[in-house]
Amino acid sequence: MIAKTFQGLEEVLAQELTALGANEIEIGRRMVSFSGDKEMMYKANFCLRTAIRILKPIKHFTAKDADEVYEQIKAIRWEDYLDTDKTFAVDAVVFSEEFRHSKFVSYKVKDAIVDYFREKTGERPGVRVNKPDVLLNIHIAETKCTLSLDSSGESLHRRGYRQEAVEAPLNEVLAAGMILMTGWRGECDLIDPMCGSGTIAIEAALIARGIAPGVFRKEYAFEKWPDFDKEMFDRIYNDESQEREFTHKIYGYDINRNAVDIATRNVKAAGLSKEIEIAQQDFHKFTQPAEKSIIITNPPYGERISTPDLLGLYRTIGERLKHQFLDNDAWVLSYREECFDQIGLKPSQKTPLFNGALECEFRKYEIFDGKYKEFKSQESGEENGEKTSRERKEFRPRREEGSRSFSGDRRPREGQSFNNGDRKPREFKKN
Repeated sequence: MIAKTFQGLEEVLAQELTALGANEIEIGRRMVSFSGDKEMMYKANFCLRTAIRILKPIKHFTAKDADEVYEQIKAIRWEDYLDTDKTFAVDAVVFSEEFRHSKFVSYKVKDAIVDYFREKTGERPGVRVNKPDVLLNIHIAETKCTLSLDSSGESLHRRGYRQEAVEAPLNEVLAAGMILMTGWRGECDLIDPMCGSGTIAIEAALIARGIAPGVFRKEYAFEKWPDFDKEMFDRIYNDESQEREFTHKIYGYDINRNAVDIATRNVKAAGLSKEIEIAQQDFHKFTQPAEKSIIITNPPYGERISTPDLLGLYRTIGERLKHQFLDNDAWVLSYREECFDQIGLKPSQKTPLFNGALECEFRKYEIFDGKYKEFKSQESGEENGEKTSRERKEFRPRREEGSRSFSGDRRPREGQSFNNGDRKPREFKKN
């Protein structure tokens, strides 16, 4: 199988697949291949935070022109995957000198399938672009072709919790990947001082609680397949074994009142109001948190979202971090080098990431209270077994009262119709 992702997130996705129990994991460009059974395919769709879609290859072949593609596709035993009362669609991804137009490739695949059924039965399946019964994907790299069933349907970044969005919202898969890259799993407070529609905050809460991102989805493409095992998927859907308590807090701030209102509604829709606090606040007024914290943020770049004084904003980021975020780490995703330059701090890590078509960088800033050499000396002492007060503070549990109950009240989705979108997300029971 193939899990598709964004460029830069391949390593994180491979780690997720390893944790999920997948086999034969191999990293490619914007994808990770793996092996597993039907249950693994269901789990991959339901549990992976950094996958865009899960493809199940049904044929690998080589072709030098469109006619060869047509013949190879027509040779497949299509009644195993489709029948004439179902609809289908074809998505083509092409990197080739021989095949320059992906739409033309899609048409040739469609024609081959339609002609196969016409010649065998005198009838043909319908083509439907939106929510077809069977979604196919053909990938061509020069002359190497792979035809796959798309088991996901709608892109997996569409979790289902987002009610509204600000202009150019951060993709949920990218947000989850950024959080996982930092190594944060809920050990301390997390702050997004420019939270927009709240995507980083919500994805962080799901990670901290161990809640699968698929709980909000109304449907997956594999639920329409002839071999769909409803009992198996219900078991995966209702499995709470990875869920855990989160004793810290996630804070999302934004200067824009409309963004704050949107983020608040999205947090409420996700059922995470206890874990996340959203408030209107100008980053100029940001002050040292009382507890150990991490900042993960995606400020404006001046590309899709403009701000009156873009460089001034980044100078403020650097000034606030330097003076009001001591002994903590901050991670910033941005696009322009001149913006990063205004922060005025030396990053300890730089990771290339694509945000849409923009080739961005995700930079880590370690904010030291005092001289860097003194900090490194202290860090070395800790590695030799010295337990410092700073270390104890970082991992001291707090907010123990009022935590959520983890005895679930989920039920299998019996009698569920997947055509009318009436599935409700699970409720996470509170005390």
